[in-house]
Amino acid sequence: MADHSSAFVDAAEPFRRELTAHCYRMLGSIQDAEDVVQETFLRAWRSYGAFEGRSSVRTWLYQIATNRCLTELAGQRRRVLPSGVFDAERDPDAYVHEAGPQVRWLQPAPDAMVLDPADIVAAREGLRLAVVASLQFLPPRQRAVLLLRDVLAFPAAEVAGMLGTTTASVKSALQRARARFEELNLANGHLTEPAAPRARALLDQYIAAFEKADIAALERLLVADATLEATPSRTWFAGRDVCVPFLRDHLLGEPGDWRMLATSANGQPAAIVYRHDQPYGICVLTVTDAGIRRISSFGDPALLSFFGQAIPLPVPPGLPG
Repeated sequence: MADHSSAFVDAAEPFRRELTAHCYRMLGSIQDAEDVVQETFLRAWRSYGAFEGRSSVRTWLYQIATNRCLTELAGQRRRVLPSGVFDAERDPDAYVHEAGPQVRWLQPAPDAMVLDPADIVAAREGLRLAVVASLQFLPPRQRAVLLLRDVLAFPAAEVAGMLGTTTASVKSALQRARARFEELNLANGHLTEPAAPRARALLDQYIAAFEKADIAALERLLVADATLEATPSRTWFAGRDVCVPFLRDHLLGEPGDWRMLATSANGQPAAIVYRHDQPYGICVLTVTDAGIRRISSFGDPALLSFFGQAIPLPVPPGLPG
């Protein structure tokens, strides 16, 4: 049993991160993705003694994980962002409506769980919030085919074997998925993004402005067509002329009300957020060379555990450590 376990770990563990990324793209939830990957590894470990190498270990793991995702998605409402299903609010003083429990929100994914530091730009682009949000509008089996063929480059015959269907069915599903995805994919997926130092500088400036409640600095960071969305609210705002008054009058508060730690999610600059020194959630920025295009905030303290929140809340300047 020890030899069996050791051999399995050596063969399977190198694929954990990419499997997590795949399950996250399928499910739109990093929590659900981690659960499915754990179950995938457990099922594979139990069957490893009988694994006869009819496919590669990687293909075998993807087969288990993809089918488990499809089971998870059966009968479930898709995960969404406010901007994907509700109309933008043009009044900065509008009442902010929280969505009911019938809405399942998309979650951000920490880069440390889904991206290898050496991943190429294309891999990061495939995990952008806008891309993952668009994927959720594809039927689950089309979503699986699109990811297995176009993202992971499995041959059509292998995909057919994974999904228990024919190669012709895979090709047909892929054609429909590509057409639908092209319709759905948000403009954010085609943005020209700045180099890493510029993106990090924008994040640092955003954090400083928010912590100091400096609305003038925030306004300078936002591009004219910037948008702001913050789950669990269904209300979102479009345009800097709307976002800035809302931030100033209804959100920023006083200096020190908000505290943030820089991180990265979905291949984008992000922040771990505290409000009044209590865990709040995660904020993800979509940035361009001109500034911040979108602020996507996720008000869910449970997300912090996925972003390494053994990280202590930093002590404000002037206070003893």
